[in-house]
Amino acid sequence: MKSILRTLAIWSAVIFPAALSAQTSAPEHTIEWEITHEKIDGKDAVVFTGQIAEGWHTYDVDSELYPFSVEFTDIKGCSVSGEPYALSERRDYSGEKVFFDEVRFAVGIELESPDASVSGEISWMSCTETTCAAPEFKTFSVDFGSGAAGATSGGKSEDRGNLWALIIEAILWGFAALLTPCVFPMVPMTVSFFLKGSSTPAAGRFKAAMYGLFIVLLYTVPISLIILITRIVGGDAVTADIFNWLATHWLPNTIFFIVFMIFAASFFGAFEIVLPTSLVNKSDKKSDKGGLAGIFFMALTLVLVSFSCTGPIVGTVLIKSTEGEFWTPMITMLAFSVAFALPFTILALFPSLLTKLKSGSWMNTVKVVLGFIEVALGFKFLSVADQTYHWGLLDREVYLAIWIVTFSLLGLYLLGKIRFAHDTPCEHVSVKRLAAAIAVFSFVVYMIPGMFGAPLKALSGYLPPMTTQDFVLGSNVRNSVADASGQSSGNDSKYDLHLPLGLSGYFDLDEGLAAAAAAGKPVLVDITGHGCVNCREMESRVWSDPEVLEILSNDYIIVALYTDDKTKLDEEDWVTTENGDVLKEMGRANSYIVRTRFGVNAQPNYVLLSPDGKLLAPVRGYDLSVPGFIAFLQKGLAGYFQEAGL
Repeated sequence: MKSILRTLAIWSAVIFPAALSAQTSAPEHTIEWEITHEKIDGKDAVVFTGQIAEGWHTYDVDSELYPFSVEFTDIKGCSVSGEPYALSERRDYSGEKVFFDEVRFAVGIELESPDASVSGEISWMSCTETTCAAPEFKTFSVDFGSGAAGATSGGKSEDRGNLWALIIEAILWGFAALLTPCVFPMVPMTVSFFLKGSSTPAAGRFKAAMYGLFIVLLYTVPISLIILITRIVGGDAVTADIFNWLATHWLPNTIFFIVFMIFAASFFGAFEIVLPTSLVNKSDKKSDKGGLAGIFFMALTLVLVSFSCTGPIVGTVLIKSTEGEFWTPMITMLAFSVAFALPFTILALFPSLLTKLKSGSWMNTVKVVLGFIEVALGFKFLSVADQTYHWGLLDREVYLAIWIVTFSLLGLYLLGKIRFAHDTPCEHVSVKRLAAAIAVFSFVVYMIPGMFGAPLKALSGYLPPMTTQDFVLGSNVRNSVADASGQSSGNDSKYDLHLPLGLSGYFDLDEGLAAAAAAGKPVLVDITGHGCVNCREMESRVWSDPEVLEILSNDYIIVALYTDDKTKLDEEDWVTTENGDVLKEMGRANSYIVRTRFGVNAQPNYVLLSPDGKLLAPVRGYDLSVPGFIAFLQKGLAGYFQEAGL
């Protein structure tokens, strides 16, 4: 009888939702859904993970009342295999099987094309102890990408915060480039070009806008074409591999290091770097033609002439954004070029303003300051190669010593104690130079404790890891530094790598899962890289929190998958791709594993697994929220205990 009455109550909610809504305070959505593409028992599936509002419950796919249902509206390059089924454990409630707190459903998918995708709509209904909400609906779309596990509609943890940081940094570099001595000489050239005037104000505005647009295109289109061509030829995996190679292989990183040192020497006045005169002259002559062609070649001349100063800046912007993301390099290059072009566009609209700007000795000061910065940034490239190949050349204290000396010399230069070839004598120190010197020496003082093991959290992303430090105050044993958790950094892994903060763990996924099964603990998969700036920042700012560190030390088995490590794998750990390629290098194998199994190709990302490899929570990316990371870890523990029946 109770079941019949409950059925009538539920269907009343379906038929009379307006009347019901007047009596209940149901949330806007009783369930917040996350739709992902995952591997379940080795097979592809679309997984619907729902966070159920407090006090509410929902029903299974076979419910007689209002079952959860999936309707596919568009299926490309794949086929649906079977009906939806529940991954979560149901609970008995008033004669019904229902779900509380969290629910997971899945639908099997058989991939037939690298460009497979599905879209559709899910529907469900939720109830409380006394009432039910009207049926709810949500559309979704999942792009499987290159046959690899991918996620859309909130499935993959997007590194939006990191992207915005890169965009802002690119914009600042774009504005800073205007002050460089290579770019500033283009100011009078722009004056002479746009002072010629136009037939109408509208024509003048159009020419100025096209000038800015051409500058943006000349910077953005080449890199975009390179990225698009690699994607068309080989797909996302090839593009990610190219960026991974560019960001971690010893050859490009060594070349970048040498290039930065050459540019720094040029900025210090050792020699001048210029493009071939014939190339610049040809572009300059064609700019005299007028019309759109003249404007284009005027922009091209600006880009070519400014190359010697913007080249290393552009390199910095691009290299920092090539950690496996397809769109990020193009977006950051666009941000840089827009910021770089904007002042010229504005001044082209009002050319009379340009005549008021004058160069002077301050231009060479800017150039020399950039030289010191180039030296500091250049060693980051050498450090990446050193970490990925385990050369042992740039341990943390050596790297810090170089930066301390470099910025100390910069401070002395700003105070006029050091002069270079093209500097004018500094008879007195201006307030601006003094303020800059104070900031630089403050930075030097901040770095000095790092020589004795201070964490230097503000620089954690740029420094080699603490495990490379030979001496830490209060400890004389390398790689076994006591941390807040009291744990040792030793580990039982067959590969001789080290986790941060004295944590122990593994560097092979299968080995870690086996250890988790033996220990009766869930697994934290740390998708990381030696050259990953944000990974070091997460470890320094989030993992180092005492509560986080305690959970990691006591409740999880950690598996760190370095996607850029060049260690040769044991033969039993070789990975064979779907194309038959055998991956024998740790970084390449891990990069393939995390793309195909977890749907991510960037670092850092964190995955919580049960010992049998089941996902316990949505993948989490770069996020410096300590409470958020704690909640993430606790959610994984709750999922593990529920699955284990504990």
